[in-house]
Amino acid sequence: MIIAITGTPGTGKTTTANILEEYGLIVYNLKDIAIQNNFIDGYDRDRDSIIIDIDKLDDYIGEIDREIVFIDGHLSHLLRNARYTVILRCHPRELRRRLERKGWNKKKILENIQAEILDVILVETVENHPRDTIFEIDTTNLKPREVADIIVDIMDNDFMVDSFKIGSIDWSEELLKDEELWKE
Repeated sequence: MIIAITGTPGTGKTTTANILEEYGLIVYNLKDIAIQNNFIDGYDRDRDSIIIDIDKLDDYIGEIDREIVFIDGHLSHLLRNARYTVILRCHPRELRRRLERKGWNKKKILENIQAEILDVILVETVENHPRDTIFEIDTTNLKPREVADIIVDIMDNDFMVDSFKIGSIDWSEELLKDEELWKE
């Protein structure tokens, strides 16, 4: 069973995935798999990132023969072979702080804040997966270990945890009330 851990950059995917590994769970990093297997379509200079061939990657992921595997990566929600998807979310103001701490440029930070506010990853996930297989966790005020524990709890309860079903996180009001978020 493939479980995708996705979200806008800065929401805590990789940190959470590392904790899941500490718990003894199997976790693969989507970008690492793509690079190791040459599932690369090019390079986006504007975003300073590689372009991943998601179809080749998905075919490869589909061949993984393990009981439970987590795939960490902000494109993992596009994998058709993912049985469940956990989307990590973060309030735009905190997301800005996290991305600034990473040293990202203002244009890239703004693009990611906008994507978070507009639910880009959620929309793409809903387009590719049944709603009852998608979960959202607001990481804004949680420690990474708490996020990992929530994911384990969802899994231990056979993915029947209603409190993390999609639809409860909405940052759209941030478009109107905080112009500071939009300044470059």
